[in-house]
Amino acid sequence: MQINQTTFDYIIVGAGTAGCILANRLSACGKQSVLVLEAGGRDWHPILYIPAGFMKTLVNPNFNWMYESSPSEGTNGRIIPAPRGKVLGGSSSINGMGFNRGQKMDFDVWAQMGNSGWSYDDILPYFKRFESYVSKEDQSYRGTTGEVTISDLNWNDTLCEAFMHGAESLGIKRNPDYNGADQEGISYLQRTVKGRTRMSASRAFLNPARKRQNLEILTHAHVTQIIFNKQKAIGISCVVGKSTEAEKTIYANKEIILSAGAINSPQLLQLSGVGCSKLLQKIGSKVKHELPGVGENLRDHYATRLTCRVKGVNTINNRARGLPLLGEIFKYFIGRRSILELGPTAIFCFLRSDKNLDQPDIQINFTPGTHQHGMQSTLERDAGFTLATWQHRPESFGYVRAKNTDPFNNPEIQPNYLQAEIDQRVIVEAIKICRGLTQTNALKPYFVEETYPGMHCVSDDDLLNSAREIGQSIYHLMGTCQMGPKTNRMSVVDHQLKVHGIQNLRVIDASIMPTMVSANLNAAVMMIAEKGADLILERN
Repeated sequence: MQINQTTFDYIIVGAGTAGCILANRLSACGKQSVLVLEAGGRDWHPILYIPAGFMKTLVNPNFNWMYESSPSEGTNGRIIPAPRGKVLGGSSSINGMGFNRGQKMDFDVWAQMGNSGWSYDDILPYFKRFESYVSKEDQSYRGTTGEVTISDLNWNDTLCEAFMHGAESLGIKRNPDYNGADQEGISYLQRTVKGRTRMSASRAFLNPARKRQNLEILTHAHVTQIIFNKQKAIGISCVVGKSTEAEKTIYANKEIILSAGAINSPQLLQLSGVGCSKLLQKIGSKVKHELPGVGENLRDHYATRLTCRVKGVNTINNRARGLPLLGEIFKYFIGRRSILELGPTAIFCFLRSDKNLDQPDIQINFTPGTHQHGMQSTLERDAGFTLATWQHRPESFGYVRAKNTDPFNNPEIQPNYLQAEIDQRVIVEAIKICRGLTQTNALKPYFVEETYPGMHCVSDDDLLNSAREIGQSIYHLMGTCQMGPKTNRMSVVDHQLKVHGIQNLRVIDASIMPTMVSANLNAAVMMIAEKGADLILERN
């Protein structure tokens, strides 16, 4: 795909969740010319729309950057996959589709850190703007006319219902809308699915805007550098297609917006000479602006899994191979209930690891199936279920750092999982809670044995080691261009998402989050993009 002009009002780097929303909102008036650049290709493949297709996209380099984190003590020296979408829609085209905003306190903390306009009351209208969801509880918290259809998973099979009833017997309440007034409790998940297919950001926002004369979408365009005139961003360099010799320069009249995500946005800044001067000098990048926080403050949700074998009931494992799988495929395409409708989880549970806490600090996901070695791309043969659990607000943090000036070389990604002592303590308590949930009377008729970590793991040290041994990323990387006042030397953007000390350059994606939210990140990223568009258009 080629473009006919070399100057636009706005250049958006990355057509992921945030980039798709920005492309739609900034081009809506018809007056501003907008270019959105995506390193991946079109989101044409059916596997991107069938919910169960996430298992394939997690390991498909056609749609996925296939990033990996560096080994660390917290993972017993293992390398952990860090999938990121490399396709129109970005990670919203390959994620697990779980829709979860987080807690009120998450955003109030952002405001308390000096980010004016980012409290829960401030950002709630932006959540509501893009949503189309009818709440079973108080509709005042939800939107009904937005572009993104949010639907409740209708999968109340025998094993799921037994797990729900068992949780209730332990005093855990059913929550009709965990994205409403209160998150705590248990519920079938809400998800970004319309009918029987994925509702990605590309489908919701980019497709309706495609025919606008003032919007250009350039795929297979890898941005290699931001061009500056002193302290002003004026354009970008990019390579289109496979030829590294055909580098293009494109200029922006108004602003350049980085929406490349928590890995690629800081890397591009570093390659362009913006970041910690010591790092820039080390990799051979000419220092153009000192911002030590670029690439720092990386956080992620790290989940461990407890798996159990079952009897007397079919699970995803039984249905996902041989003739049963052919039957499931047939049922999906004729509109009957099928495992192809399922993402990586069926039930969300939000709990407190310590009863003295005011709000939930852990999340537990229940899946009526098990995966090999905790990897969601490969199912085990025997019937079972999985409880995946993680800490909402981890205190361990790491970094993303370019290794050299080659824009096609992956950066070093080091989240430092389970580095903080509190993270270790919470994950151990979460495993114990999961173990209790498997021993309820409601599950007893189906329960055979705990296969991992196994009942031989008794002590806290054993349980912590099991988390180090099998834990995986939940693919919620954030924070590497954190928002904060200029007085915080590690902040990268201000409360208007403008890069400190540089004109006409903003970052609008998950990297601006100063702290982790108590949720899957996709909903919060959509909110950030909605608010970011208003900030750019001065409609705040």
